[in-house]
Amino acid sequence: MTLQMRPVAVKQLPEALHAKQGRTFLDEMESWINVDRPRIVLDCSNLRHMNGSAAHVLLCCLEEAMKRNGDIKLASLPETATAELSSIGLDRLFEVFASNADAVNSFRRGGVDIAPHARRSESLRQPSQNAA
Repeated sequence: MTLQMRPVAVKQLPEALHAKQGRTFLDEMESWINVDRPRIVLDCSNLRHMNGSAAHVLLCCLEEAMKRNGDIKLASLPETATAELSSIGLDRLFEVFASNADAVNSFRRGGVDIAPHARRSESLRQPSQNAA
């Protein structure tokens, strides 16, 4: 049996995501999310602040991806936006990676479809390491 790897899309978030820009971005994302098991990395390197509109856009993307058994991962998030993401509690919903390459590679790890978030996959691996 041959398993076919689904492609991973990398999309750039704009510098500012206010209501109008957020709606435009979501419209652009629709074709990337509206597939079976979408795997998307959002490059956040241009994002300066995690305001309410930016958080809403991220949550909408994640919700739509999850409806289709997919995932959204964040990459290259500036320190200020990382702190803001954490302060509003979204750091528990998204995996954040230092680079786009790290985020893309995280989709290629074994068992990604079963445990897509690093915290869960690490906790699944720990008992077997302790048992050895």
